[in-house]
Amino acid sequence: MKHLISAGDLGRDDALLILDTAEELARVSERSIKKLPTLRGRTVVNLFFEDSTRTRISFEAAAKRLSADVINFSAKGSSVSKGESLKDTALTLEAMGADAVVIRHSASGAPHRLATWVRGSVVNAGDGTHEHPTQALLDAFSMRRRMGRLEGLKVAVVGDVLHSRVARSNVLLLSTLGAEVTLVAPPTLLPVAVENWPCQVSYDLDAVLPKSDVVMMLRVQLERQNAAFFPSAREYSRRYGLDRQRFAKLHDDAIVMHPGPMNRGMEISAEVADSPRSTIVEQVGNGVTVRMAVLYLLLGGAIGGEVK
Repeated sequence: MKHLISAGDLGRDDALLILDTAEELARVSERSIKKLPTLRGRTVVNLFFEDSTRTRISFEAAAKRLSADVINFSAKGSSVSKGESLKDTALTLEAMGADAVVIRHSASGAPHRLATWVRGSVVNAGDGTHEHPTQALLDAFSMRRRMGRLEGLKVAVVGDVLHSRVARSNVLLLSTLGAEVTLVAPPTLLPVAVENWPCQVSYDLDAVLPKSDVVMMLRVQLERQNAAFFPSAREYSRRYGLDRQRFAKLHDDAIVMHPGPMNRGMEISAEVADSPRSTIVEQVGNGVTVRMAVLYLLLGGAIGGEVK
C-alpha cells in the first residue's frame, strides 16, 4: 500500500497490521527515550490548507519520533484557485524530495488528486466532509485497548454525521473490523444515500444507548452550519446531547468517545467528558502512536510483513 486516502481502502488484514504495529510502537512511547531511527533521512511534509492544531501536531510528533525530517507547510490563505494552487504546491514538494505528504484540505478528493502528482506517499489528514482515515484508526485502536476487542462491538456514532469526515471513515473501518455501527442523528444531519453505508441509522438516541458498548459523540460543526439544520442549540442538546441522565442509561462497561475539539455543554456535558469512562484524553495520545504506525508502514517497511 502506497497511500492512505480512504478508510475504505484498508482490508481487514491491513487495518489489523496498522493497529498491531501501533501496539508495538506504544511500548516504545513508554520508554524514557521515545525516538526510533527508522525513518532517518526521510522527509515528511505536513501540508495543511485548513487549521487543525491537534492533527498537525500529532503527525509532526509521530514523524519526529521515527527520526524523519518534518516540514510544516501552512498553505492557508492562498488566493490561487484550489486546483491550480494544489498542483503548484505538489510540484514544489516534488522538487524538495518529499517522501510522504500529509494533507488536510477543505475540498473532498484533494488527497486523491495530490497522489497523482507526487512520487511520495500521500496520507489524508481530512478532506472536506469526505474522510479522515487516521482518526478512524486511532478510534479503533482506543476501542480495542479499552474493550479488548472490535469484533461484535456495538458502536453508536451520534450527531452531525452530515459534515463529519470522522463518521464516514469510522463506519467504513469499523464495519471492516467486525463492529456493528449505528448512526444516530436528526434526519437533517444525515448525508444523502446514507442507507448505502454499512451501518444502521436511528433518530432516537435514548433507544440506542442501552444497547451500545461505545458511544462516539461528534462535534456539532457550527462553522459549517450556514443553513439551519436544527431549531436551536438548546433543542439539539436536549435531543442528542450526552448528559448525566443519558450517561446513566449506558451499561457499566460502556465507554464514551469524542474526536475533539468538544463543544462542552452542547453535544456532551463536562461531567461525562471528564468521567473515567471517557477515552477523550487517551485518544489524543493514541493518535501519535497510530500515525507513527501509518508512516512506519508506508515508508519504513513492515514488522511482520509488508502492508500491501
